[in-house]
Amino acid sequence: MLSDKTDTWVPVALSQDLPTGQAMPARTLAGPIALWRSQSGRLAASADRCPHRGMRLSHGFVRGEALSCIYHGWTYSQAGRCLRIPAHPSLTPPETIRVATRSVEEAGGIVWVADGEPDGKPPLFEGYVPLRSLTVRAGGSALSAATGTKAAVEGFVWRAPGAPAIRLLPVPQETGETLIHVLVPADCGVSERVAASRAAESLRRMAERIEAKEAVP
Repeated sequence: MLSDKTDTWVPVALSQDLPTGQAMPARTLAGPIALWRSQSGRLAASADRCPHRGMRLSHGFVRGEALSCIYHGWTYSQAGRCLRIPAHPSLTPPETIRVATRSVEEAGGIVWVADGEPDGKPPLFEGYVPLRSLTVRAGGSALSAATGTKAAVEGFVWRAPGAPAIRLLPVPQETGETLIHVLVPADCGVSERVAASRAAESLRRMAERIEAKEAVP
């Protein structure tokens, strides 16, 4: 799977799923992330926990170029520094109040977050564009069995009957689940994109059936 090692880029979301001025939860094997896009379109990724009361920052609000916690409104910059504490409006928050941040890049319509310190930039899949993401209640072995192939560092290409070849980027999530980003050839028409989406759903069902059978003692 793509995030089975450290010092690598992990595809945590599709660009189309994170509009300007919004925050969303994501995760890698290194832990949960608050992923957000500022009003100017800049991406940021931080630990998904406010230092004040531990509320998930992915539930917060993007205000301009900062992210505010939904609980007590503590506000953080893209670099993780606390900028404002509403209960003490005249206070300049000390430098020690901050959230851990992660390197984040956008490439080919995919949002990538660094686990560790990867060399270079995230991969760019020439000739492919993102279609959708889906969560599969199955692990890597079930996915490999369903596709008849094994995921490489940059995912794998799979083709179902009647559908175009699709590139799948699997990312392990919680125990027993895998997030899969589905990419299709850039020249796909509407009917081919629909067929690719249906093929991805079929793969999800196959993998989940295999996972269920493997779980039976």
